[in-house]
Amino acid sequence: APESLMQALEDLDYLAALDDDGNLSEVGIIMSEFPLDPQLAKALIASCEFDCVEEMVSLAAMLTGTLAISVPLLPPLCHPCPHVTDPAAPPADAGDEGWCRKHGLCAEALRLAGTVRAELLEVMRRIELPVSPPAFGSDANALNIQRALISGYFLKVARDIDGSGNYVMLTHKHVAHLAPACGYLLRPPPRRLPPWVLYHEFTISQDNCLRVVSEIQPQMLAELAPQYYLSNLPPSEGRDLLMELREKVVAAEEAPAEPE
Repeated sequence: APESLMQALEDLDYLAALDDDGNLSEVGIIMSEFPLDPQLAKALIASCEFDCVEEMVSLAAMLTGTLAISVPLLPPLCHPCPHVTDPAAPPADAGDEGWCRKHGLCAEALRLAGTVRAELLEVMRRIELPVSPPAFGSDANALNIQRALISGYFLKVARDIDGSGNYVMLTHKHVAHLAPACGYLLRPPPRRLPPWVLYHEFTISQDNCLRVVSEIQPQMLAELAPQYYLSNLPPSEGRDLLMELREKVVAAEEAPAEPE
């Protein structure tokens, strides 16, 4: 439909994939080298800037094929960032059917993810993008993964408007909820739902579920999302908060440096 085509072009423009003439920009050309959705390709490119390439390549591989998680994860196995099951290389026995059943994982999907991961790394080396060494586990690395994800997925952000799990998507103000198997919902009490999330999929159903989500900080979103994207969001409390945070970011950048 013409509306869908125009929306796709607008999204590519927000992702800096198009130049002023509507042709692929330098970033867009690099994004087109990857067999990924535009948001995921942009996040992978951003990971070069934030030194988390190995982790983002694993995430991209896990998100590209069939989800490797075959049953809901028990709370002890839930990672603070549910987008991440194991961004470092899968364990040596990840292809073992018994080990995978024990941990609620799909061996075939993990093997496929390993193949996709190798192909993505080969593309990065071919076009000479820097591949930083893995650093998964540190707080700084977790923040860098969030920054890379936001750089590509700022178009897919939702905010819990009442603290009870009613998430309003910023771009079109639909109300959605976390999927029942989401790690945030499986945590032991006292359970805390993330106020802001980015999501990989939105399923239109009776419950309107957001699937594969990660908590993000609105300050980081205001810093990394394009100014004209934030300005074009539909009116909402979330938009007003982001614009206020953006003004603070700009003011801090323009403030003169204090003499030493």
